[in-house]
Amino acid sequence: MSTSRLSAVLPDLAPWRSSRDFRLLFYQGTVTFFGSFMAMIALPLQIKHLTDSPLAVGAMGAVELVPLVVCGLYGGALADAVDRRRLILLTEAGLGLLALVLLVNALLPDPLLWPLYVVAAGVSALTGLQRPALDSLMARIVPHDQLSAAAALNGLRYQFGAIAGPALAGVVVAWAGYAPAYAVTVAGFLVSVLLCLRLRPAPPAGGAVRPSLRAIGEGARYAWSRPVLLGTYAVDLAAMFFAFPNAILPFLADELDAVWALGLMYAAGAVGSLLLGMTSGWVSRVRRHGLLVVFGAAVWGLAIAAAGWFSGIWIVLACLAVAGAGDMLSGLGRATIWNQTIPEELRGRLAGIEVLSYSVGPQLGQVRAGTMAGWTGTRPAFWSGGLACVASVAVLTALLPKLISYDAETDEDALRRRAAPGGAARREDPSGAVA
Repeated sequence: MSTSRLSAVLPDLAPWRSSRDFRLLFYQGTVTFFGSFMAMIALPLQIKHLTDSPLAVGAMGAVELVPLVVCGLYGGALADAVDRRRLILLTEAGLGLLALVLLVNALLPDPLLWPLYVVAAGVSALTGLQRPALDSLMARIVPHDQLSAAAALNGLRYQFGAIAGPALAGVVVAWAGYAPAYAVTVAGFLVSVLLCLRLRPAPPAGGAVRPSLRAIGEGARYAWSRPVLLGTYAVDLAAMFFAFPNAILPFLADELDAVWALGLMYAAGAVGSLLLGMTSGWVSRVRRHGLLVVFGAAVWGLAIAAAGWFSGIWIVLACLAVAGAGDMLSGLGRATIWNQTIPEELRGRLAGIEVLSYSVGPQLGQVRAGTMAGWTGTRPAFWSGGLACVASVAVLTALLPKLISYDAETDEDALRRRAAPGGAARREDPSGAVA
C-alpha cells in the first residue's frame, strides 16, 4: 500500500499536533479508562461472587440511574457556568477516593455488599457532573475542521482502556482477588489528577448563566427544537437500552462453558471498536454523519442478537467485536454532529443531555438484561434485545428523517457554528505555543 493510501486509512493525528490540552486529555483519559475498566469488571464480578444472582448484578444499573440523571443535567449547567478545568479536576479526585473505598472494602476479611452499591451510585453521580465539562471542552481546544479526527482519537483512547482493563481485570481477579484490581484503579486516578493540573483554565463563555432549572430547561428546549440532535440522543438511548448485555456476560460465559473467556468477552467489543478506530482516517472526509449514527446502531443490534444465538465461544467473541465496531461508528457520528452544531454558550448543558443519552441507556440496559435473563434465560435476553434495538432504530429513523439527511457542509447549525467567533479552536504548534 502506498504512503498516501496508508495515510488516508490511518487515524488523523492533526488534533494531537495542534492542541497541547488535547494531548494532555488524551493521556489523562488513557490512564483513567484503563483503571476504571479494571474496577468496572471487578465490581460486578464481586457482586456475582457475593450473591450469585443476575438480578443483583443488574440492580447495579438501577442504583446508578438516578444519580446519573440528576447530576448529568446539573453537571451540564455547571459546565456552562464555572471553569471546566476545575470541575474536571475536583470530580476526578472524588472518583479516586471512591476507588479507594472499594480497595479498603476488598481488603476486609468479609467484604460487605452494600458499599459496592454505594460506590456505584457515587461514581455515577461524579461521572454525571464531570462528563459535560470534558465533552464540552473538546470543541474549545480542537479546531473545527479537526473535530471528526478528535472523536476518532478519543475513541482509540477509550478502547485501549476497554481492552486492556477488562482483559487484565479477569486475570488479576482470578489469580490475586479484587483488591489488586481496585489498587490499579486508585493509582490511575492519582496519575490522572496530576495530568489535569497541567490543563489550561477554561472559564465560562461571556454571558454565562448560573446553574438552575431554568438554565437546564433552556438547553433541553434547544435540543428538542433540533431534530438532528434529538435523533442522535434517541438512537443511542434505544440501542443501549435494548442491547447492552454486559451485566449478564458472566452468566453467558457459564452457559457456554467458557468461564476462562469472560475477560475476552468484555474486551471483544473494544477490540472491534479499536480496529475501526485504527482505520478511521476516512472519517475526516465524511459529511453525512447522521448515516454513521444509524448504520452503526443497526450493526450493533444485529451483532448482539447474533451473539445470543450462536453457541460457539469464538463465534460469540467475533459477534461482540462486530458490535463494538458498530458502536464506534455510531459514536463517531454522534460526537461530530454534537461538536459541529452546538453553540458554545449551550455546550455544557447539551453535553449534560448527551451524558444521559449514552450513559442512562447502558444503566437501563443492565437492568433490562438482568431482569429478562432472570425470566427467560441469558441467551434469549441477548438475541431479543438485539432485534428490538434494530427495530427501534428503524422506527426512529422514519420519525426523524433529518438525522439521515444531515450534511456538515449544508446544515445551518453547523455553518453557523463554524462562522461564529471562537467557533474554531486556536491552533498551537507541537510545543504548546499558540500559533
